Amino acid sequence: MAGYVELTTENFDATVADGVTMVDFWAPWCGPCRMIAPVIEELAADFEGKATIAKVNTDEQQELAGKFAIRSIPSILFFKNGEVVDQMVGAASKEAFAEKINALL
Repeated sequence: MAGYVELTTENFDATVADGVTMVDFWAPWCGPCRMIAPVIEELAADFEGKATIAKVNTDEQQELAGKFAIRSIPSILFFKNGEVVDQMVGAASKEAFAEKINALL
């Protein structure tokens, strides 16, 4: 099973450049972030080969959090070919995330 991609300032642009990418901005101390972590892993398996599922640790990647004006976590941004096309703030169901991804595929 392939997992999600850990994003940093070094690999962010290349990772989101092509196709559909869901990026979870999170932090280890965030309860709702920890709550949706298993869902993110399931989505990574479900969408393997179709969409990229990625995570950004906002504590370690403050520059990326600032670039996308992340004020609340978890914040989930949806990219299509490098552009932000949708976003969700807060914990949500696996189905809600999958619906957003499927709409972009």
